[in-house]
Parts: sequence; C-alpha cells; structure tokens
Amino acid sequence: MRTVALTAVAALAFGSLAACGETSDDGDGVTITVEGWRPGDKQATIDAVKAQAAAFNKEHPDITVKPVEWQWNAQTFPAQLAGGTLPISFRVPFTDTKGLVERGQVADVDAEIRELPYFDELNPNVLAAAQGTDGKVYGLPSDVYANALHYNRDLFTKAGLDPDKPPTTWEELRAAAKQIHDRTGATGYAEMTTSNTGGWILTTLTYALGGRMETQDGDTFTATVDNPQTEQALQLLHDMRWTDESFSGNTAYDWNSINQAFAAGKVGMFISGSDVYNSLVTTSAIDPETYGLTAVPLGDSADAGVLGGGSVNVVSAKASDAEAEAAVAWADFFRVRRYTDESAAVADAKTQTAADQPVGTPTFPIFDEASYTTYQGWVKDYVNVPLEQMTGYTSRMFDLSLIPEPPAQTQAVYGALDPVVQKVLSDEDADIAALLKDADASVQQILDKG
Repeated sequence: MRTVALTAVAALAFGSLAACGETSDDGDGVTITVEGWRPGDKQATIDAVKAQAAAFNKEHPDITVKPVEWQWNAQTFPAQLAGGTLPISFRVPFTDTKGLVERGQVADVDAEIRELPYFDELNPNVLAAAQGTDGKVYGLPSDVYANALHYNRDLFTKAGLDPDKPPTTWEELRAAAKQIHDRTGATGYAEMTTSNTGGWILTTLTYALGGRMETQDGDTFTATVDNPQTEQALQLLHDMRWTDESFSGNTAYDWNSINQAFAAGKVGMFISGSDVYNSLVTTSAIDPETYGLTAVPLGDSADAGVLGGGSVNVVSAKASDAEAEAAVAWADFFRVRRYTDESAAVADAKTQTAADQPVGTPTFPIFDEASYTTYQGWVKDYVNVPLEQMTGYTSRMFDLSLIPEPPAQTQAVYGALDPVVQKVLSDEDADIAALLKDADASVQQILDKG
C-alpha cells in the first residue's frame, strides 16, 4: 500500500484575547485554554467543540480544557504571539513551525508526542513539518491538505456546463469561467490576493505549471520567482480579468471573504485547501447541493504538481510541564486519535453529526492510504458530506504529486507576492515581466536576511 508522498509542506484571531492566556496548574489538576472555533462559526459548531471538550474533561478528570474562539492569521499572529494572548494549545501552518522553534516560541513536547501509541506510524514526511533542526518534535501534525479547485455546481448548470465534468486543463478552466460570467453574471473564477493568500495561490498555480519559487543548496536559498511558469500564471489571470472579464468584481479577497462569496453563489470557481468545505458549512452556510470539488489542473511539465500543506498543533512556550502534557493530550483527542481508533472515530462522528457538522470531508492522511481507507470505513454510516460531488478530487488524490510550500521564509515570500497579483488584477497595463523581476529581488533580500 502506498504511503502518501508528502514532504514537509504548508488555520484559526479570536474574541477575548486576554482570556486566551489564562491557565491554572495546581495540585487539583490543570486548566488550559485551547483553540476552539473560528470567528463567525455557527452556534452548532461552537456547541460541537464544547461537547468534545466535555468528553475530554470526562476522560481526563485532572485536566480542564477551555476552548476559545481563535483563527490563525498571518497579519495578526505575530502581535498575539508577542502579546502573550494566544491559547496554550493552537495550530500553525506547516510553514511556521521551524521558525517558532528557532525563536523559542513554542514548547518542546518531544517526549509527550513520542509517547503517543501511534507515533511510529506517523508518515515521516508529515512528521518532519513538526520537527526542529535538532530532530525534536514540537507539535502534532494534522489537517493535511492539497490545494484543490472548488466549484459551484449550480452556476455550472445555469451556464450550460456539466457539473459532473469540471475543468481538467487551464484552457478548460478559462473557458468555463467566461461561460459562467457571460451567462449568469457571476464571477467565473476568483483568487485570494491579501494577507499572504495571493502569494499562496500564485505559488499553487506556479507549481501546477511546473515552476518553483525557491531553490535550496544546503543552507542557501535562492529566489526563483521570476520564472516562465509564474509569468504564465499571471498572464492567465490578467487575460481572465481584462480580456474575458470573467474575473470581475472583488479582486481583494482573503481566505474568509472568498469563502463567503463562493458560498453565496457569487463565484463559480476558486482554489483553496481541499478541506475548505468544512468552513464553507460551519461558517459560510453553503448549500451542499451547490458544491463541487476537483483537482487543480496540471500543466504538461514533468515537474507539475499540487501545493500541499497542513497544520501543526503546538503548545505555548509559556506552558508549564503539566500544561504542555495536557495540551498534547487534547491535540491527540481532538485532532488525531479518531484516525487510529475505531471507537474514537465513531464517537467523534456521532458528536459531529448530532451538531450538523461535516463528517467525511476529504483530507490527506497523516499516516498512509490504508489507514485513511480504514477510517472512512469506520465512519461511513455518519458521512454527511456530498462525496459523490467530490470525485474529481477523491478519484485522483492519492496519485497527485504533492509539492511542499517554499521552504524558507514562506509567509514573508507570500506577502511579497500579494501586491504582484493585486497589480495584475487592478491594472490592465501591468508589466508582468517587470513585476516579477522586482519581486524576485525583494524575495531574495528576504531569503538573505534569513
């Protein structure tokens, strides 16, 4: 059986910030704050998280977990980290772990992670995302994804397109986007462009065409942003925006706002993580019948692949030993154990379905394909997501060539690319070659600073 070929690749601001750092560690037990739900999540989602916390507290009478509203955001995270307002247990993208480790901003939980009964079964390529350069483990990986193409089946039908035959090439995607716009008035295709997401999705397009944003030689990283594939991707976006006018309307989306627009039927297609259906349901109230999922189209290059990433459940560096141990136990219970234990899988599925939360959304396994298939069998009676509308992705997910996010200064690199995408989408006369030349120099400066 194949093991998913993930290399260490690339989440949840919250309401009462001051409350997040509150902990208690005394002779009667330990209390910790943990990442719970996203801002804007429906009450049913909040109730489901609280139910899970209650179940955990019952299983661990010496630990009390207090879920709080929180969402990782590249723009707000540094201030929360510096201000000490983060929960004790929270998730960060794969791309951020090593930097946090190097700066001593997350706890060393190597011993606690290695004691988990399934530690030796973790995909080593996934586990690498949670390791420091010292080889120690600083968190528990979860939520592994490959970027995918999300599409509105209702808009496809209204535009005279077959919703069971989504685009498989960039030419087909461009044609479908134009047809959707011309016949329905909706935006045919949209992309995120702010809060580092513009660089993230531009990198996804570059990978899909066979290009890369960085190269590595030992400890030396070289910017390769100015490459033919990125230029091709930007030209495609330019032509869809200005020639086809299928990329009309809002050109300043971030992760949350594009989800809202898509769920509201204003956008025909967009690219994001393969697991974004969960948020579309819990936060954006999408009609499941309108949803479709398929693989990102790939170019003809042998180097073409799909950007993949995930999250690492880390622990605040301010945590005591008891708090750190409790945080790892929570991450195991809430994020991972269901994939290794049938009773945990069924209990979780029952809790989620009782609260009308998604069960069965396609994600990449942190173990291997066999364990993923086994888990799907355990919860098959509780699956409530429209898997038959996701076959364009699920039929290919284990055959996709997953490419890790740029290894050095990832979020800073993405941030440097945001204005490039914004310029192309806001200025018909944008000089793509000049933009890429300048961006390449800017990214190299970022890499040189380390």
